[in-house]
Amino acid sequence: MTVSPSLISADREAEFLADWAVHSRFGAVEGTNGVDRQAASAADGQQRKWFEELLVKHGFSVHRDAIGNQFGLLELVPGAPYVLTGSHMDSQPTAGRFDGAYGVMASAHACFAIADELRADPSKAKFNLAVVNWFNEEGSRFKPSMMGSNVFTGKAELEAALTTRDAAGTTVAEALDELEERGDFTAPEIASYAEIHVQQGRSMEEDGVTIGLVNATWAAHKYEFKVTGAQAHSGSTLMADRQDALLGAARLVVAARELVDDFEPGALHTACGQLTVYPNSPVVVASEVSLLLDLRSPSAEVIAAAHEKLMDTIGQVSADDRVEIEIVAEHSWDQNPYSEDGVELARTAADDLGLTSAKVMTVAGHDSTNMKDEVPTVMLFIPSVDGVSHSLAEFTKDEDLVSGLQHLTEVVRRLAAGALAE
Repeated sequence: MTVSPSLISADREAEFLADWAVHSRFGAVEGTNGVDRQAASAADGQQRKWFEELLVKHGFSVHRDAIGNQFGLLELVPGAPYVLTGSHMDSQPTAGRFDGAYGVMASAHACFAIADELRADPSKAKFNLAVVNWFNEEGSRFKPSMMGSNVFTGKAELEAALTTRDAAGTTVAEALDELEERGDFTAPEIASYAEIHVQQGRSMEEDGVTIGLVNATWAAHKYEFKVTGAQAHSGSTLMADRQDALLGAARLVVAARELVDDFEPGALHTACGQLTVYPNSPVVVASEVSLLLDLRSPSAEVIAAAHEKLMDTIGQVSADDRVEIEIVAEHSWDQNPYSEDGVELARTAADDLGLTSAKVMTVAGHDSTNMKDEVPTVMLFIPSVDGVSHSLAEFTKDEDLVSGLQHLTEVVRRLAAGALAE
């Protein structure tokens, strides 16, 4: 095998790691290596302004669209479409500094390196370069997740997204306007899309793989339940008279975990990530609970079977605890493949750089799951230490950050030269 030279020199690696260190300070949680920079928070606004300055310094123009997606554009071929690459910079309430943000920073530095090469020899460029920081991928402050890319790809209505409220009653539009991060930019034609992300799982680390070639998403079914009972005194009300919404919700939490044991090990993941209890008083039986629950599996058949079991459990809990359980919202998708051509492009780029790679599925959703339905898309992973993510303990080694940057740069370089364009 002939190993191709990387566009990322030692000096560029050092510059990337230095910028990465600066960026990691935005929203830093004191005493930890993690961050808190939820969508359209003050910390998010600070990192966006800094990121704009970084892009402008390297010759990119910066724009925001109506849902707050942040774009950095460099036109090298007048009138030609753009190769878009990026991820998201928002985080969970307390989370690791790598999730999403690494993909944006790696994309920016990949484009900086390619831009220098193409400015020196414009004949190598077929497409222009663009970096994106998608708005509200995490969905922690404003539901649902992947809001920015959902609106961008037409899978969600702009007005519905802008009027979505957080727990304090602030709308998306109000939060973005407070930061001056809502614009009227209309993105140009996109030729292809590339995204790199930390794996958020441990299989790559265990298998000694440096580059994950994402070839499919797991199937999933997500629910928002409302459990309604009757408010009462938590001390004096007879047990037989209670209609305890929190009890009903708790039974669903337990049932979701027990569902996993009905299938082969590893075949089903379940979670209950959020409960909102009313009136949430120490001396009151809860009258209403909102509950978010999700099912994930590589198999659509497993998801369907788990759904049926969950519906049976809901009927039983409603009868036993005398509560009403309503599905307020739900969203599902089957196992969804990425383009084999994109996977193969990424594989050959890894081989040419001397980097180990392997196909891997993604359990988590990413903005690329929206983009791949619109344009040729390449999705890449680098290892996460111990698979930890959405946690202050999340960590990825510098050498893996740099290897991912090298690989993404080569992938975007090939896309800019016309790969996958046909």
